[in-house]
Amino acid sequence: MKKRILAVFLAAAALACSLSACGGATTQTPAPSDETTPSSGAVHANELTVGIAQDLDDSLDPYQMTAAGTREVMFNVFEGLVKPDSDGNYVCAVASDYQVSEDGLTYTFTLRDGVVFHNGATCTPDDVLYSFETCAATSVTSAVVTALSAVTDTVVDGNQITMTLSAPNSDFLSYVASVYIVPADYADQATKPVGTGPFKYISRSVQENIILEKHAEYYGEPAHLDKVTYKIYEDGTALFTALDSGSLDLVAHLTMDQVNNLSNGYKVLEGTMNLVQAIYLNNAVAPFDNVKVRQALCYAVDVDAMLDLTSDGHGTKVGSSMYPSFGKYFDASLADAYPHDPEKAKELLAEAGYPDGFTFTITVPSNYQPHVDTAVVLAQQLSAVGVTADIQKVDWNTWVNDVYGGRNFQSTVVGFDSSTLNASGMLARWVSDNDKNMINYNNPDYDAAFAAAQSTTDDEEQTALYKQCLKILSDTAANVYLQDMADFVAMDPALEGYEFYPLYVIDMAKLYFAA
Repeated sequence: MKKRILAVFLAAAALACSLSACGGATTQTPAPSDETTPSSGAVHANELTVGIAQDLDDSLDPYQMTAAGTREVMFNVFEGLVKPDSDGNYVCAVASDYQVSEDGLTYTFTLRDGVVFHNGATCTPDDVLYSFETCAATSVTSAVVTALSAVTDTVVDGNQITMTLSAPNSDFLSYVASVYIVPADYADQATKPVGTGPFKYISRSVQENIILEKHAEYYGEPAHLDKVTYKIYEDGTALFTALDSGSLDLVAHLTMDQVNNLSNGYKVLEGTMNLVQAIYLNNAVAPFDNVKVRQALCYAVDVDAMLDLTSDGHGTKVGSSMYPSFGKYFDASLADAYPHDPEKAKELLAEAGYPDGFTFTITVPSNYQPHVDTAVVLAQQLSAVGVTADIQKVDWNTWVNDVYGGRNFQSTVVGFDSSTLNASGMLARWVSDNDKNMINYNNPDYDAAFAAAQSTTDDEEQTALYKQCLKILSDTAANVYLQDMADFVAMDPALEGYEFYPLYVIDMAKLYFAA
């Protein structure tokens, strides 16, 4: 995905009085060099400090990670036989080569020579088998478990691993990429993870930081940076304050408002977050168990105005549970399924038994400022049709436990991404009996269409069925779909190599400080 430079520099002079570490004065930072050779890192000691507003205190086990923020960091620690690149292709990683039979049933992977785990052990075919078996038995990603259950036979012949499927699956390679290869004789993945990636895990201090260091025995092109420290902040406000003080080298997922108010001399890039932001509605509780109420909210919300107010128009309307990076699966027409129509919203509310509106709560994680900002705008818009939205800001752990895990909520504003580059990664969670179906969506037509998409071997038919799933979600207003959010990344002007991926990750191995 191409990156756009939004602003090479944001005025440094305005921060002259607040940068106490600079002796009360600042100077304009020179423009980044066009030189592509990494510098010696003399100024930055080849160490990068990244600011994040999410405490990474869930499991670090590669098959148990739930938070997108955790996966974003651990992308640099773990690798599968193949892995995604920034263009959305799957490239060889722990495997040096792979072949797929003409009938699509057999996948043969050649294990790369010289792959060394972070604990110094050499990766063997037994480790690969262990990883696949463990992932199939313990993964929290149901779509991956389902895909692996279709493997009917696995044969090891020297450094080759051959897997046979019960039926062709055009998405199988994407699931293979989700099976991170780990050592079979290591049991502390949840707290001290060991993988094969370009960075190795060093430590984690809850609510403080997580530290990675360069993997000196990495088989591929080594990381340019020696150390990456992720500093954890309580919320977006605290993170922005630290960024604006000049104490951080890189912060991603900024809002347009934060970018406009950033006064230090950072370089800012713009991409997309590759997620679906929505008002996610608990379909099992009143009043959102009534489809007319959900549809009313869709008509009451003015997504274009919301984008203008929260991000100066940046961001892409979606209309259902898919974002544009999915290409052929994305249906842009659904973004206009519910044009802004307050009178239609009032009419539907009256039909649903709420002629005077109602009051409900939007529970939003306080550490994600873009979602908080969106909730504030939405509350203002809904008031125009007599609906009062009370905003309840909670910390991330409370949101994960109560909202995501316990399903104890009425609505929430967040963004959902996919851990795999296939449509089922976005759509499986809305199947009625899926354990990740936090909104309690229950629709037999949706379940049938999704099951049919999973079972067909015809790519055109599968694509049509996935789009049918998207339309069902839209027609029934499962949620109030908003946007794939713009992603603004502020970084030290000397930092180079940043690439936007079609997944919610940051590839630290490609970053370097230019001379």
